[in-house]
Amino acid sequence: MIFQCPELPGNYLQVVENVDDLRKRLRLVTSDSLHRWRGFLARMSYARVIHGSNTMEGINATLDDAVAAVDHDPPADPSNENWQALIGHRDAMDYIIQLSREPAFTYNEGTLLGLHFMMMKYDLSRNPGRYRPGAIHVTNTQTGRVVYEGPDVDLLPKLMPELIDSLNQPNKHHVIVRAAMAHLNLTLIHPFKDGNGRMARALQTFVLAREGILDPRFSSIEEYVGRNFLAYYDVLTEVAQGSWHPENDSLPWIKFCLRAHYFQAQTLIRRVQETGALWSRLEDETRNRRVPERTISALMNAATGRKVRNFVYRKEQDISAQVAKKDLKQLVDHGFLIPKGERRGRTYEGSPLLKELWRACRVDKPIDDPFGEKLPPKPMPRQMALPD
Repeated sequence: MIFQCPELPGNYLQVVENVDDLRKRLRLVTSDSLHRWRGFLARMSYARVIHGSNTMEGINATLDDAVAAVDHDPPADPSNENWQALIGHRDAMDYIIQLSREPAFTYNEGTLLGLHFMMMKYDLSRNPGRYRPGAIHVTNTQTGRVVYEGPDVDLLPKLMPELIDSLNQPNKHHVIVRAAMAHLNLTLIHPFKDGNGRMARALQTFVLAREGILDPRFSSIEEYVGRNFLAYYDVLTEVAQGSWHPENDSLPWIKFCLRAHYFQAQTLIRRVQETGALWSRLEDETRNRRVPERTISALMNAATGRKVRNFVYRKEQDISAQVAKKDLKQLVDHGFLIPKGERRGRTYEGSPLLKELWRACRVDKPIDDPFGEKLPPKPMPRQMALPD
């Protein structure tokens, strides 16, 4: 037996409706052809998904590193394990995006094992693409105390098919709830030697993407989880109670996920407003200074704190290295970009002028809790209770 979807109280159902409304708004404003800046927003959302899910598992990576992974722009040392973890997650998410568009798709063990292999193939000692061979315990490294014990390995041949059947069978619960339960079950079954957390969060995104409401890059809550990892591990610990007990109450977990969806959707709507405003300002600036309109993508990156490189810019715009070099020099001459480094290592950063344009577009509005609760301030980071 795995964890089952509980009946939701009325206030939970109201939050589900509110999230649905927000997702419909997001679908409209992030449609493929409606806005030219959608590609920039999708790319940055994708990078935040990968960054959030990996850094909370101890992967030493910056958001710029995640953007580089999305751009297929390798670092000086592409064999670095942190980089390999990022591109493994990217490859798995790319596969999820493709499968989410396949109308005849059904979940199966091969797909889950394949996704795990993509994520973890950088270290064969972690058994990528295979279930764990034995018992698994999660230990608090500060106290040495075991905080969670996964189900006996002999139960995996029963639990994993049951989980997959639950993914393929329709039920009365909203997709947000079904996705949350898939996340919870995979996390607490803990079927892999390593990578369980990343896999569970990716599976949740997969279930949401299959519904077709939103592009997976806009439906994931992995960024929110990464920013609130203490609350994430605390609620998993509360539900798990130390070992495999699928009869436990999963409502606290569903509440966490509903709150995550609400905050993430509100955050994306705010970014839509900010991105649209910045793009419009940059259109005016490039037109007034007779700078090619194609440079707006580079200016968007630099204005929002990302480094610009000739390689990525020319690939994005499908132009030659020489044309890209000329464009970037124009942006420097007009006071938009500041060059850093020399030759192949040269990058460009946003100038104070460009950063001021971005500051003028920012929306500073707090998001109210969907359950009407006053959330406690975030504590200082401590040992995670249920690590990967």
